[in-house]
Amino acid sequence: MFSHVFVGVIDFDRALAFYRPLMAVLGVQERFCERDRPWAGWQSEPGPRPLFLIGRPYDGQAPHPGNGPMTAFLAVSRAVVEEAHRTALAHGGRCEGAPGLRPEYHAHYYGAYFRDPDGNKLCVACHAPPA
Repeated sequence: MFSHVFVGVIDFDRALAFYRPLMAVLGVQERFCERDRPWAGWQSEPGPRPLFLIGRPYDGQAPHPGNGPMTAFLAVSRAVVEEAHRTALAHGGRCEGAPGLRPEYHAHYYGAYFRDPDGNKLCVACHAPPA
């Protein structure tokens, strides 16, 4: 369904220091990083799409995170949700909802919410029952 998701950032190096360890926890491989542009992308398996991209907006203006937009990443387990949340907070993220069940979505929805250093809202969710 999706080709790619692009999240605008202000300080590319700070964003890269946040997203690299987060994507590693999620098992998502970095596909490229071009510091001179600047932008970077991570590729889903089996690839080559969809991509998750970070970078400065194309028009050169400052990015503006909104109230409502959110990018959610799929985790293979509840433990990965918890590790991703810890990793995000350890690398400059801000908590928007601790890891836990959200039965209002469905019986096995286990998610965590946080913002990246630029204020973009992110979620990591597992939809599987506990192991």
